[in-house]
Amino acid sequence: MTDLKAGDAVPELKVTPDKYLTNRYAGASGDWNPIHIDADFAKSVGLPSNILHGLYSMGLVAKAAAQGLAHGDPRALKKLTVQFRGMGMPEQEVVVTGTVKEVDGDRVVVDLEAAQGDNRIIRNARAELEL
Repeated sequence: MTDLKAGDAVPELKVTPDKYLTNRYAGASGDWNPIHIDADFAKSVGLPSNILHGLYSMGLVAKAAAQGLAHGDPRALKKLTVQFRGMGMPEQEVVVTGTVKEVDGDRVVVDLEAAQGDNRIIRNARAELEL
């Protein structure tokens, strides 16, 4: 049984993706879309520069939930839903925040969001964990 309660904050996760993160992530994920790895191409299609993979940002949300509430154990994460709402940029800090919404025994539901400054790149994320 957990001693968390509704309204408790999830510890913040702060990560600054380095300049080459999108290339490494493309290799790991197999997503070589040039909007992620080629700044000139991204600019040619109207983006400010190359952008982070959405699934990378989602992974940060999952990590924040597991790290903040389950001592880093990813097996505790049972369900995760997100809404991709903004473009994340390399070399800008991503901050994931959250709030416990529901606790039922060892089951905890949290609402989360990921942002780079005022740019909320993931909103309305909800994670269910079994602690």
